Amino acid sequence: SGEAPQNPVASRKSGTVFERRLIEAYIAENGRDPVTDEDLSTDDLVELKTSRTVRPRPPTLTSIPSLLSVFQNEWDALALETYTLRQQLTQTRQELSTALYQHDAAVRVIARLSRERDEARDALSRVSVHGGQTTNGEAMQVDSSELSGDLIAKFADCNRLSKTRRKRPIPDGWVTSDALSSFSPVEKSKPLYTNTRSLAVNKHGDSALVGGVDGKLGVFSIPDKAIIQEMNAGPGAVTDVLWLGDRMVASTSAGNVKIYEKEVEVSSFSGHAGEVTALAVHPSGDILASVGVDKSYIFYDLTSNTIATQVLADAALTTAGFHPDGHLFAAGGVDGQIKVYDVKSLTNAANFDSTGPITAIAFSENGTWLATAAKGSTAVSIWDLRKASIVHTINLTSPISAVQWEFSGQFLAIAGPSGLVVQQYSKTTKEWSEPLKAAVPSVAVAWGLDAGTIYCLDAEGSITTLTER
Repeated sequence: SGEAPQNPVASRKSGTVFERRLIEAYIAENGRDPVTDEDLSTDDLVELKTSRTVRPRPPTLTSIPSLLSVFQNEWDALALETYTLRQQLTQTRQELSTALYQHDAAVRVIARLSRERDEARDALSRVSVHGGQTTNGEAMQVDSSELSGDLIAKFADCNRLSKTRRKRPIPDGWVTSDALSSFSPVEKSKPLYTNTRSLAVNKHGDSALVGGVDGKLGVFSIPDKAIIQEMNAGPGAVTDVLWLGDRMVASTSAGNVKIYEKEVEVSSFSGHAGEVTALAVHPSGDILASVGVDKSYIFYDLTSNTIATQVLADAALTTAGFHPDGHLFAAGGVDGQIKVYDVKSLTNAANFDSTGPITAIAFSENGTWLATAAKGSTAVSIWDLRKASIVHTINLTSPISAVQWEFSGQFLAIAGPSGLVVQQYSKTTKEWSEPLKAAVPSVAVAWGLDAGTIYCLDAEGSITTLTER
């Protein structure tokens, strides 16, 4: 207060002398010693014995001395508040300095971990993974083994048998351009499974294979218009389906590939560390392939029900297909590349760059063309494998969900949310035309027997049949 204390007391914490009324008021408000900032109570105050000074009677505010006394009290309060604020400022600066130091350390640790993660990913993408285990092996094995001699012989036999493929005539009774132009929807099934992704029609053209997000796999009888067989392929959603003769194959988001025969599961593979995104069957019929988000593709030997080989790519894979000669395997990636592999050596023979993650690929039976579509793109690219370049682009008005060539290599079916389009390439005129365009929203498409029917699957799980009226 700037005056000699009338009732002095000393703090046990700091040993400082205070005016009792002032220190008690401070303790009541803060509970601490104003000098050392330690906890302080009135019990910690020691009264001091001094000669009492007689103070004059307090003046009133009507005189200059009384005003000076009021100003003095206000000044004392202001000085005390300023002292407290300075203490708080010092403490806040210390806390801010500590927080900034911890933030800088955290940023350094995150940067180091990110660098180590990228290095590990790069190293993993350079590793070839092969497995010789049977159906229930869950761990991927890394070794330097190659494909067995029996598999390589099957590849060679298939390639040798296909040398006359380009010279074969169009089968009798095959659909013509005029007939195709008169195709229209003739019937639509009720919704079969929700959030379906793929459709496969067997070689007899009387059964369709579909699956749902709940892991259900069903065989839809086209003549009876009903599900006649149902299997549980779960856990996980069914991501792709295909026929192996009379056997059925399904892949799931849980990383499994299952083979069924008359509703009985005869084989199960779990080589992928994550969702299996697509399936493909080799022209020989003895080799099955799958690709997944774990950046790998797997070949399965169906004669021995074993994983023949598993190889890592440099990006997650979304689509797959075998060349009709059987010597090439193509897989589309989320990095926008179509990766073409030699099936004998398992080496990357070529890469074709697209505009985005690949959503669909299909080899033409002419052996030289590959049709591809990218996510979000409204164009289908036709690649010439001999020139490694795009020879034709089919521009549509909406994104593409699926592409599918028929057996003769003349017609290409293109499915999307806005409908179905069929493009035709004429060998005589060497020109493209569009014999069919139908407003049938589709997520998948399949050709029927002799290409005389087209089946479209929509997002609600309904199958629409298009044929000549």
